[in-house]
Amino acid sequence: MNGTLFGYTEAQVAQFGLTFGVGAFILYMLFIVFNLARESKAGKFGTFVLFLVLSLGMLGFLAKNVIQWILGM
Repeated sequence: MNGTLFGYTEAQVAQFGLTFGVGAFILYMLFIVFNLARESKAGKFGTFVLFLVLSLGMLGFLAKNVIQWILGM
């Protein structure tokens, strides 16, 4: 074995998994927040607050990736 998987290095596979795996997980978490707001009958303002508070961590993760991409890191 020379450390490749289908011609990709371990680092490339890990980066792909991080990018798309965590992206899919974030979409799933947004669905969970939406479902929580709907089942609790939070209303428009309550739904906004739920999305704002529960999505700040996801926003930080996305902002970190965008900043790294812009700076070329």
